[in-house]
Amino acid sequence: MLPASLKSDFPILGETVNGRPLVYLDNAATSQKPRAVLDASRHYYEALNSNIHRGTHFLARAATVAHEAARETIASHIHANSPDEVIFTSGATDGVNLVSDILPLSVGDEILISTLEHHSNIVPWQMLAERSGAKMVMIPCDENGVLDQSAFANLLSDKTKVLALTWVSNAFGTVNPVREMTAAAKKHGATVLIDAAQAIPHMAIDVRELGADFLVFSGHKVYAPTGIGVLWGRLDLLKSLPPWKGGGEMIKQVTFEGTTYNDPPFKYEAGTPNIEGAIALAAALDYVNAIGLDAIHDHERKLIAAAAEALSEIPGIRLYGPPDRIGALSFAIEGVHHYDLGTLIDQMGVAVRTGHHCCQPLMARFGITGTTRASFALYNTMEDIEALTTAVKKAATMLS
Repeated sequence: MLPASLKSDFPILGETVNGRPLVYLDNAATSQKPRAVLDASRHYYEALNSNIHRGTHFLARAATVAHEAARETIASHIHANSPDEVIFTSGATDGVNLVSDILPLSVGDEILISTLEHHSNIVPWQMLAERSGAKMVMIPCDENGVLDQSAFANLLSDKTKVLALTWVSNAFGTVNPVREMTAAAKKHGATVLIDAAQAIPHMAIDVRELGADFLVFSGHKVYAPTGIGVLWGRLDLLKSLPPWKGGGEMIKQVTFEGTTYNDPPFKYEAGTPNIEGAIALAAALDYVNAIGLDAIHDHERKLIAAAAEALSEIPGIRLYGPPDRIGALSFAIEGVHHYDLGTLIDQMGVAVRTGHHCCQPLMARFGITGTTRASFALYNTMEDIEALTTAVKKAATMLS
């Protein structure tokens, strides 16, 4: 297990709620930020603040160097072939929208997604289907929230032009076999996008080994600020596909007769980017790598297994997702509304999430409106699990 002293790296975790120490278990929604990240953000505004790539003065040069060094850090973290494959976005949602807006689909094409998807990996593809006449096709899951691989294999065909798949379910913690599913889709010539928003804080990512065409994630899931994210794409695809937005930086030359577009990544980064966010994201990944992804992965698996074991003893409770879930643990108690349960738990100082978790089709599959979800990060401890279990037991007794 990781040392409990890591909590001291996160100033907000020293807060109290209703007179009790804060137990933060809503990490799938957003993670808290260590001092290293807060310091990186502050340093940018205090010492580097300037626009980038255009100016010749000292601050402009220094900010540009820091921003592009951040791109290199992120490329190294996900094992990209080149920093030019790393495009800064406002988050995973922005990345999915970018790709769905530039892919050329037509009537008869099929877009394959799964029952487990977050709305941000459903709605953009629906919008593409409406524009192009393509068809959305859904991969079902079983009673454990695990995708049906036989059904997936049967759904694949030469009509499959896109596979858009979450790596880790934000609602149930299901880990999809993305490498194998990517390889199967590529045999049919499909373009594959992986939503790694819930994978990035919990596991190592190697885009070269993965075999996909695109991968997206949000910085705020991995201890960085909100408003910064990454779209990784194969460089040959980024070069061949059209730009997304027009403006400064995404051009080489502009005349009233026409425009010559810039090379990736700048081709997809119109306007002034979130400079501070990119620098802080690199600081977050440096922080994670200093601890070690294997150590983080092992620590969080032990936490979620302990939480599942302790909660399973509560009468009337149902745990959703497979036993090998990571990141998130969703549960419901018979006869107790998830919102009421979450509200009482909060009064005891434990922060969890209630609702459909932006996964309404998945909730409909199980005939429920939502769940209570505890989700875990590197700074959580066994004491947090004890606090969660005690709070849920007490709340369930009060509400039954």
